[in-house]
Amino acid sequence: MNPYPWDESNLKSMLIDLNKFKQLDAYASKVTARSNVNALVQDLLKGTNSDMEKLRSIWMWVTHHIGIECEVVSGHSKGFQYKPGMRFTGDGNHAWNAVRLDGKWHVLDSTWGAGSVDGSGYRFTFRYNEFYFLTHPALFVGDHFPLEGQWQLLKPQLSLKQFEDAMHRRSAFFNSGLVSVKPEASLINSDGKTTVTIKSSSPKLFMADLNESGNHSILTLRPDGMKLDVYPPEVGTHTLKIYCKDPESVKKEYDHVCEYEIRCKAVNKEMRFLGDLNNPVGPSWLLEQQGLHEPSQCEPMVRTTDGRCSFSFRVESHLDLMAMLNTGEFSMTDDQQRRHVFQSRKGERVEFRVQVPRAGLYQLCIFGKNKSSAGKYSYFCSYIISCTNLKVKWPVYPLKYTSWKEDYELVEPLAGVLPADREIQFKMKVPGVSRVSVKARDTHDLILGTDGFWSGSCRTTGCVDVNVMIQEKPADRSLSFILNYEVEN
Repeated sequence: MNPYPWDESNLKSMLIDLNKFKQLDAYASKVTARSNVNALVQDLLKGTNSDMEKLRSIWMWVTHHIGIECEVVSGHSKGFQYKPGMRFTGDGNHAWNAVRLDGKWHVLDSTWGAGSVDGSGYRFTFRYNEFYFLTHPALFVGDHFPLEGQWQLLKPQLSLKQFEDAMHRRSAFFNSGLVSVKPEASLINSDGKTTVTIKSSSPKLFMADLNESGNHSILTLRPDGMKLDVYPPEVGTHTLKIYCKDPESVKKEYDHVCEYEIRCKAVNKEMRFLGDLNNPVGPSWLLEQQGLHEPSQCEPMVRTTDGRCSFSFRVESHLDLMAMLNTGEFSMTDDQQRRHVFQSRKGERVEFRVQVPRAGLYQLCIFGKNKSSAGKYSYFCSYIISCTNLKVKWPVYPLKYTSWKEDYELVEPLAGVLPADREIQFKMKVPGVSRVSVKARDTHDLILGTDGFWSGSCRTTGCVDVNVMIQEKPADRSLSFILNYEVEN
């Protein structure tokens, strides 16, 4: 802010006639404390007609009645201009207070407790921050380094270099109920992968951002915090910001809790196409709250040599689920993203079978909603799938029509593209129907076995596609399509 010009005629920052305050000062200084704050404020502001008079009345009462020993402490602070790794010199950039209560000194910062400034440093937003009132010295020194070491109120005292090197845990870190974070240094040297872990006192939601352009990371939630594996996409310096929110909070925004500078010397080749993932990845307490339990895959990343893998959960009956497979290595249409995943249910369990189109790094995203809801699907969780086998080349699964029900089960064929001029075997479980037929150039009825599966075959000669149809009741005249296969040219 620009300093006020001083003409050496006035000691105040604005023109004030102190004689006008004599009566108000005499009154305010003699107001006695009341049983509650509201009553005291009403007494103090009685007869005031302007903001100036209100401020003067409160000022007089505080200075005459609050006899607390107080010291102004100057030093370095990690404020709005701070960046990880910053060095501090000179006389300091901030001041705060130490107060003596019951014979012991404590620290507080009324400025930071009242709110904060934006990145420009000119706009102050009033928002009470409890953290900076009588803060524990071991936490206060995280962003307040006094020029006089005694005001750290710590033994042993922290050195300036230790203060500079330490990762800045912002007040929101502690206000959010977070306990610890590793690494503890703000600068991280990376050979392609950096792991950050945060411990919390209760389950929390987290977000991460690398260079304000994506996350390039795998975030897994834990009941007592989170784990974040970061894979910088290129060599150089990167800024990692981590955010947190209480799952019970009604606000949409996440609070910025800590920040790192990552100096990457090499890129992890396997993870270089990780891109902007949907997080969190893998099963978690949040997924259980959403209604998916007992996952068959407990790790966030699955490696497959043949390009196939499956994921299953015990699912609550009210949920309607869908899944998509995507990658940052090449383009996949929406149809391909859906049809490289095949979903089926057996009793209380749902299974997602995946076959990838070729070697690469993929993300399987699972979405869900209430069956009774007409709204959109919400993101539930995802898994990372890695396949390095260059011989892998799986086609899409067959196209499922809306008549395909969740309790139907397909055994074969699983490939959505069938070879031409071949005899193809079909086997599937379609309960509660009277007839299952396969239509190629001709129509072939499948036979219901004692095991509950319909089976049979047809030849793909002379057709461009093959459809599977059902007749639900013997009296029905029409057949419903449930599956469609393409035939190679």
